Amino acid sequence: MKARVHVMLKTGVLDPQGEAVRHSLGAMGFEGVGAVRQGKIIELDLADGTTEATVAEMCEKLLANTVIESYQIEMVA
Repeated sequence: MKARVHVMLKTGVLDPQGEAVRHSLGAMGFEGVGAVRQGKIIELDLADGTTEATVAEMCEKLLANTVIESYQIEMVA
């Protein structure tokens, strides 16, 4: 069993890496990119029977900084 955790900065939190990507895309001639938000995906190999609630606890304690980041959990068979 696997879980994928998608972690992104919360709306309203400045994203300097995303802004740098947006700027670079414009400099390379890619028009029309209004904003870029950068995040991360964490893939976990889990023991059978591990619950989404357990993964959420992992996120709350270590995987995401819940003050400035939000996360979504995707359980994969």
